[in-house]
This record gives sequence, C-alpha cells and structure tokens, in this order.
Amino acid sequence: MKRHHIILVPGFFGFSNLGGITYFHHVREVLEEAFEARGLEANVISVSTYPTGSIRRRASRIAETLQEQVDDDGPIHLIGHSTGGLDTRLMVTPNVSLPTEVDVQPWARRVRSVVTIATPHLGTPMASLFNSVFGQNLMWAITLGTIYTLRFGKLPLRALVELVGIVTHIDKRLGLKETVREQFYRELFSDFDPVRRAAINEFLHNIRTDRAVVGQLTPGAIDLFNASTGDRNTTRYGCVITRAASLSLGALSTLKVDPYAHASHAMFRVLQFITARNGHYFDLKRDEELALVRAYGDLPSARSNDGVVPTLSQVWGEIIHVARADHLDVCGHFRDPGHKPPHVDWFISGSGFRRPNFDALWGDVTSFLLQE
Repeated sequence: MKRHHIILVPGFFGFSNLGGITYFHHVREVLEEAFEARGLEANVISVSTYPTGSIRRRASRIAETLQEQVDDDGPIHLIGHSTGGLDTRLMVTPNVSLPTEVDVQPWARRVRSVVTIATPHLGTPMASLFNSVFGQNLMWAITLGTIYTLRFGKLPLRALVELVGIVTHIDKRLGLKETVREQFYRELFSDFDPVRRAAINEFLHNIRTDRAVVGQLTPGAIDLFNASTGDRNTTRYGCVITRAASLSLGALSTLKVDPYAHASHAMFRVLQFITARNGHYFDLKRDEELALVRAYGDLPSARSNDGVVPTLSQVWGEIIHVARADHLDVCGHFRDPGHKPPHVDWFISGSGFRRPNFDALWGDVTSFLLQE
C-alpha cells in the first residue's frame, strides 16, 4: 500500500523547526496516529520556508521540498496554515511560474488535496499595518515574543509590558534614549543558548531584509492574487475556519487576578481590534453561510477574526471544520500543561480551545484527505 505524503506549510513569519521549537506542535503525531488507525502510512513533512518572503518564493520551497524528500509515487496532500495556504494554492496552479529549478508541474499534478487553515484568501487588515514603520517594529516584536513563549511557556511579565510599550509607542512618548524594542530584544535573547540565539538571529535577519509577503496579503493585493491563481480540477480543496471570542466580562473573569494573564489577554485584544478594522465585503455562498451558522450559532460579521485573519476571509473550497480558536490554537499552540509534552499558549485569547478540540479538528482534516 502506498504511503501518503502530507506536506505541512507554515504561515506568515513561520518556520519548520527553530532551535527545537516546532511551528506545527503535535500535528505530525496526531496525523500519523490517525492514518495508522486506518491501516495507512503517513509521511508527514514540514516545509522550511522563507518567513516573510514573497508567496512565489515560498511556493517554490514546497516544490523543492517535494523533490528533496518524496521518493515514491504515493499520493501528496498539502496543508497550509495562514499564508501557507496561499503558498499551496499557488504551487498547485496549472502552468504556474515559480523561481526554482525544480520542474513544478509533475509534482503539482500529483497533489490529491489542498487544505488551507485560517488562511487570508481575501487578505487581512493586519498586513496593511505591517507595511508601516510602526507595523514593522510590531511584527518584529510579536515574532520574537511568540518564539520565546513557545520555547519557555510564557513571556516574563516585564517583557510582556514592554511589548505593550512597543504597540503604544510609549518609548517615543517618554523620550527614552534606548527604545523599548531594544530592551525587549536584549532581555529575551539572554535566555537562549548560543546555538538557538544564532538560529533566531538569522531568522529575525530574514524578516528584516525580505518582507515581500506583507504587501501581498492586503485585501487589494490578494484580489490580484486570486485573479491569477487557479484551482487544479484534479485536486480537492478544503478549509478550516477559525474565530476567536469577542471581548466579554465572562472572558475577563476567567483571568482572575493573574497580572500576566491580563497583560497577555490585552495584547491579543489589540491584535484582534486591528484585524477587525475591515470594510471588505465577503460574498459567501448559501451553503457556506449555513455551515458557519450551524457551527457558531450565528453568521460571523466582517469584523469577526482569530486575532490575525478575518473569519470570512478564510473560506476556500469545502468547509472541513469550523473552530472557536485563535490563529495559532489550531497549530497546537494552546494551553494544556497536563499533556506530555505540554501544549503552550500563544497569547491568552480566551478561545477555550483545548486538546479534544485539536484532535477533532485534525481528525476531520484526515477524513478529508482520504476522501476519493
């Protein structure tokens, strides 16, 4: 029986493995177990991509990874989270031209399914912000803060407060000689060993020197992307939709008197507010609207989002699973300290996403991959 090759494509400022930190946390294991339970073998591969390079460059890494790591004629499935979903769509597009020496089309023709997870198919307002000088500082700080949190479980409270300072420009308002950003960088880096520090420094350098994808994720740029990117008629397309809860007294009450929880929750709400600044019109099909209403109890508005991507921007192809989750919950970055090894939250969003939700989501994805 042929092996199924499942290619995991990380999203915006994503990585495959960064100093022992994995982007898709426990996803490989849950997919392998799901396929084994069905008597099948899964070869799960994570793409080492360009963190903020152009979608064309990122898509070329998928083709290169296939050529490097797939050595038989088994079926291929592409799973892209966030921007990674756009990379998968572009790579499979008939007659696409990518900046690589790999002959893309033979690989593209073998792709049986494409699954996009929390992907901005119609763009995200967050990209417009990241195009500004302030947005570049914010993107850099959130990236480093995310890496630290996924490695150590939580940011130091002082660092989290400094991250809020970067967001609010407090360093400029106070006229500090050394910016909050520089303090934030120095304090967090001191906790990494030299090998991890070198890897992370290179990663951050790539983000500073190549941010081509940022401009490509704005709603206007994505309109052109969709006009030039076509679905392959031999490939099945499915999507996973995410939506985080809005600010409420109930969500705040779960934080109790933990100052870290309140600061982390506030940071997530800032991101959610930025992403909600959306005047775009989303034109859904009737069956898509009904699927969202069945899952959420109501139809998400244009302002609904997971902290990074508007919920209604994520629909492309068959709706496989609808989750109450923030942007990184679905990749395994949610709070579950009891699991071995533990799951660690990104920001405390109050989504309530836990391991049973994670298993259900990836179980539905597995079922979609194996449909004929």
